[in-house]
Amino acid sequence: MSVAKQAVSKHRFTVEEYHRMGEAGIFHEDDRVELIDGEVVEMAAIGKRHVESVMRLNRLLLRWVLLEAPQKDDTEFFVSPQNPLTISEYGEPEPDLVLVRRSVGRSGIPEPEDALVVVEVSDSSLVFDRNVKLPRYAEAGIPEVWILNLKADETEIHSEPGPGGYGRVVRHRRGERIVSATVPGLAFDAGEALPPETLSTES
Repeated sequence: MSVAKQAVSKHRFTVEEYHRMGEAGIFHEDDRVELIDGEVVEMAAIGKRHVESVMRLNRLLLRWVLLEAPQKDDTEFFVSPQNPLTISEYGEPEPDLVLVRRSVGRSGIPEPEDALVVVEVSDSSLVFDRNVKLPRYAEAGIPEVWILNLKADETEIHSEPGPGGYGRVVRHRRGERIVSATVPGLAFDAGEALPPETLSTES
């Protein structure tokens, strides 16, 4: 007797459903998850070098916000560390950092039009960040994404987003000067964003 094969379809969660799941307590407060293409994805563990880089980058971006950002009465700038960024109906990743610009009075989770720069600090997550998250940031129109590649000790600056991904990538190593492709005045030495070379790679 033959058995008919049934097609199995996956349910893609929307951002709204994902939020309701969180409100219902389905996720523990310590769970590190994000929504990618409607699927709830567990994020990689954070090691010492990752933590150090996020802190250093947070300081660098805050320095720009406080000292270099254009002063406009109708605009506010923020650095959003390891918080959600809604990029589509089915996508809400949690980048390591987002440089946010939005109108005064606007609140809530940042969206693509709010994001100036998205930063992913990558070690064990490098392949996922490059092959999965980066194309989705481009599709959402995020103007600039930095991937801090801790394995290679270098920073990748991706810009010129389009349907096929980012059209331009520039890599910087220690001793070189990083200059944002899209944010005027945002520049620093590459080594300022990387953890000390003497810091152990162990978590």
